[in-house]
Amino acid sequence: MKSQDIRKQFLDFFKDRGHLIVPSAPIVTKDDPTLMFNNSGMAQFKEFFLGNGTPKSKRIADTQKCLRVSGKHNDLEEVGIDTYHHTMFEMLGNWSFGDYFKKEAIHWAWELLTEVYKIDKDILYVTVFEGNKEDNLPMDQEAYDIWKELISEDRILMGNKKDNFWEMGDQGPCGPCSEIHVDIRSAEEKAQKAGRDLVNADHPQVVEIWNNVFMEFNRKADGSLEKLPAQHVDTGMGFERLCMVLQGVQSNYDTDVFTPLINKIENLTGKKYTIKAANNEDEKLNIAIRVIADHVRAVAFAIADGQLPSNNGAGYVIRRILRRAIRYAFTFLNKKEPFIFELVDTLSSQMGEFFPEIKSQKTLVQNVIREEETSFLRTLDQGLQLLENVIASTEGKVVSGQKAFELYDTFGFPIDLTALILREKGYSLDEAGFEAAMQEQKSRSRAASEVSTADWTILTEGNTETFVGYDQLVNEVKVTRYRKVDSKKDGTIYQIVLNNTPFYPEGGGQVGDKGKLVSANETIEVIDTKKENNLILHITKKLPENINSTFTAKVNEKLRNDSASNHSATHLLHQALRSVLGTHVEQKGSLVSPNYLRFDFSHFSKVSDEELKQVEDFVNARIQEHLPLIERRSIPFQQAIDEGAMALFGEKYGDNVRAIKFGESMELCGGIHVKNTADIWYFKIVSESAVAAGIRRIEAITNEAVKEYFASQENALSEIKAALKNPQDTLKAVASLQDENVKLKKQLEALLKDKAKNLKGELAAEIQEINGVKFLAKQVDLDAAGAKDLIYELGNLGNNLFILLATAQDDKPMLTCYISKELVAEKGLNAGQVVRELGKHIQGGGGGQPFFATAGGKNVNGINDALAAAADFIK
Repeated sequence: MKSQDIRKQFLDFFKDRGHLIVPSAPIVTKDDPTLMFNNSGMAQFKEFFLGNGTPKSKRIADTQKCLRVSGKHNDLEEVGIDTYHHTMFEMLGNWSFGDYFKKEAIHWAWELLTEVYKIDKDILYVTVFEGNKEDNLPMDQEAYDIWKELISEDRILMGNKKDNFWEMGDQGPCGPCSEIHVDIRSAEEKAQKAGRDLVNADHPQVVEIWNNVFMEFNRKADGSLEKLPAQHVDTGMGFERLCMVLQGVQSNYDTDVFTPLINKIENLTGKKYTIKAANNEDEKLNIAIRVIADHVRAVAFAIADGQLPSNNGAGYVIRRILRRAIRYAFTFLNKKEPFIFELVDTLSSQMGEFFPEIKSQKTLVQNVIREEETSFLRTLDQGLQLLENVIASTEGKVVSGQKAFELYDTFGFPIDLTALILREKGYSLDEAGFEAAMQEQKSRSRAASEVSTADWTILTEGNTETFVGYDQLVNEVKVTRYRKVDSKKDGTIYQIVLNNTPFYPEGGGQVGDKGKLVSANETIEVIDTKKENNLILHITKKLPENINSTFTAKVNEKLRNDSASNHSATHLLHQALRSVLGTHVEQKGSLVSPNYLRFDFSHFSKVSDEELKQVEDFVNARIQEHLPLIERRSIPFQQAIDEGAMALFGEKYGDNVRAIKFGESMELCGGIHVKNTADIWYFKIVSESAVAAGIRRIEAITNEAVKEYFASQENALSEIKAALKNPQDTLKAVASLQDENVKLKKQLEALLKDKAKNLKGELAAEIQEINGVKFLAKQVDLDAAGAKDLIYELGNLGNNLFILLATAQDDKPMLTCYISKELVAEKGLNAGQVVRELGKHIQGGGGGQPFFATAGGKNVNGINDALAAAADFIK
């Protein structure tokens, strides 16, 4: 059975049982500050479990793209080593929100597996929660009794709290779960050891395929449990593992989920994947191919959903996954050129029908991965040179773990590659030292991000919150709930929820509102507004003394208006870019703040100055047209799309959406906007730059910020005129100054060349012979270019020359080394190694060719030590 059919049968089964089939949410979370990625099927439904929202249906089913590489669920280092862990995986799931419970969930799971998928009942085991004294929880007798009707009791196993009690996090909804495990070992293996003894023992052929979670408790901050007002079902079945079982193979990677990718890797690398490795080398090869096949899926879908690789947050996780794949290819498949990007074509053909985003974003995904590969392969080359320096400075045969950690932490050089190279060269790594340095960094990071969140204090039961900020900036409000949050980063803050709030929460690229809560006796500053699990959180540094008072909520009007101006300009900018550059332009990220706007978009090349001027003129023309805002707050999604509204990839939209229109610009957007484009006043682009391959970034300003910009430009021009003695034609005066500077530069270069020629005679007389080598180490009063010219002039004096010149222009020390080619060939001398070693005296480093190299540094006072040490290379 093909994987596409397996997925379809699951969804059809639950559709026939009254479930609404919904699409997968993006793999990257946008409006959940507690998660970087969707790491489980239930993540997109958290608000319903918490009672902060109402689902479209009480019964829902889907297949969700999931990513687990950080936090509580961290499988990254196991991926590829075994055959059943993955970074990205699909989670097939069915949910009941206060509707059916254990009986239906268990019976349907059994029916689907044994009657629809025809899995042999004799290879299945189930687990039931055994209870927990600490939480005062009894054994899940109800689930046990249901299973007794379906399966023999010797196949019902008791599971502890770790395996059979599922929790959303340290706090929140939770409950016992019942897992279904499958034993796909051979008959001979089963005869030797019963499958029941291998359940939850990390055996690659005795694995969990389905987990049925029965949400009936809420975990409070003090660890205690309270009953939820309604009981819910949350199930998750690993799609890749299910395919393994139904396709009769022994590994997820042998299913048609992965074989097309593996075949493509074999074609691109000339290496062969073997189902059973014959030796250790074959297994290393297999692991590398599994790593690449798995990781390209995670990276490609994350990019398609809007997350670019970067140096922080979710972007850093994506970059880390891709770099792990690159280094496995580099080390074990001998791939020194980019090739992983070529796998995206295969992935698009394979999964594009069910996940159309990978097909529509294919070119972008390929470009970004190719650039990341090129960049990291350069890093690996640099790291190899740096590792050579570390080895050269190591006394004995054990390389410092701290030094290896610096290579890993500062330059991104993988530790396993470091260890491999060291072994090849007869060295070993101080692994304990590396681990200590790593743990120290993790401890610092954990300490900096520690957060303690108290339980909600509920003042008004039910989901009563309403956002009124589209129509008003001031409103009478009551506090419905609040909680205290302590963190190392922000100190103590309070999150306050109001019944009717005018405060816009951060979302859609726009920052959250600031303002005040005012009562008769006090004023509370609202320093930020965010949204979490469908609750609008007003962030304050203190609680009101009388929390039950009626308050006047006042949004900071100036900041709100400035944000609105920038947000509306962002929509006009998007329209302008598509008009000037082409309809291939798509928004790939944005930031809308009161001070400026930032807009990332897909485009294949730098935007020229002329194109930027056209874009700017286009936006300002729309401003001058005084276009009114046409806002439709609740329009069916498909109707909005049919009418021309733009939807963004990677965003999750409901059945009804809000559409914002200015003239011909129409986008789906929940943000705050001006009532008329005239309110923007003026639009000015301040920068254009690259973010990643195929992604450009424009930063711009509007309104008051433009007025300040024009004023600063005028002041700068006045200062330039004053410095030039107020010429009649400022531009002509600057051009004349530049011409004069070019002439003086040429004269200076000529003088320095003459000086170098004169120095040649003086220095030639100072060359001395040491061990048959003509040696000179000298500081000269030249710039770096002059020193290079001089050292080549001296190099023409004959053979067997070893020359080191030092310069110190503008307090920047530089070492320049020349070694005759015969010394390089006969004595193994290398100018690059010489300057790398001597560069330590000037707190710097460098490199070059064996016969010519340079090193720069920061410590001028180290020049004499470097010159004195040069002779050691020929003694």
